[in-house]
Amino acid sequence: MNTNEGKIAIQETYGERFQHCWGCGPKNLEGIHLKSYPSEDGETCICQVTPDDIYTGGVPANLFGGMIAVIFDCHGTASAAWFAHKNKGLELTKDTVIGRFITGRLEIDFKSPTPMNEVITVTSTVEEIGERKVIVNMEMEAAGVVRAKARMIAVGVKDHM
Repeated sequence: MNTNEGKIAIQETYGERFQHCWGCGPKNLEGIHLKSYPSEDGETCICQVTPDDIYTGGVPANLFGGMIAVIFDCHGTASAAWFAHKNKGLELTKDTVIGRFITGRLEIDFKSPTPMNEVITVTSTVEEIGERKVIVNMEMEAAGVVRAKARMIAVGVKDHM
């Protein structure tokens, strides 16, 4: 059962020119189409993904570390966009064109191997919202175990970037 059915993914509200990311861009035909959603109370953002077998790491049953970074990167920038949007008192609607953020810094602590063929859930919270930057903390969980944590400094960009 898809609990996000009918909800708007943050990535779906990116401006036209920002919808082509390989990790999360809805208009990238070859991409993996990660989707991030604000929680009901808006205090966190959630991304869930079950990686395909092609993203295995050096140990076939575990997810490639670079893919873990991709998931954190795409979810973190989407989360930053949401937290900044919410901080302005705005809601997410089908007509929203949300402000776009890019990664300024991404720190990852790998805690435990991330298994393949399991649902991975990444939950983000906001640490700080500034004029042009948002600091986001994330936790990656699979099978009830925290697999990795990340901290991102995301920077807002202009539409003409």
